[in-house]
Amino acid sequence: MTGSPEFSAVVGAPRLLLRLEGLGLAAVSVALYAWADASWWLFSILILAPDLSMLGYLAGPRIGAAVYNAVHTLIGPVVLGLAALLLPETSGVLPVALIWAAHIGLDRALGYGLKYPAGFGFTHLGRISRQAIG
Repeated sequence: MTGSPEFSAVVGAPRLLLRLEGLGLAAVSVALYAWADASWWLFSILILAPDLSMLGYLAGPRIGAAVYNAVHTLIGPVVLGLAALLLPETSGVLPVALIWAAHIGLDRALGYGLKYPAGFGFTHLGRISRQAIG
């Protein structure tokens, strides 16, 4: 871990493993989505929907990070997926859970981690900036 108490990021091999884990999550989620024979129109419409949580940053970095992180953890898609599998009347939400999980996995694979209150660019997978990306 590097940085100040307000911002620490995973580095080295653990960072690479977390990004590969995200890629694996995205691949499995998309494969299960295809296996479920769900609508690709729905997929294309909802794949970026979790990024609407960035609007939380309009209320400041602390609230923005909390809102973004709440939507970008696997807790939501796992609960939704379990509900779809265990409660027959909710089975229609399984595609939404898989799209949501695919989004999170893709974000992690690209290096977009959970946010710190220091600002949008401060994530557990490292700093996001034009310099870091380019």
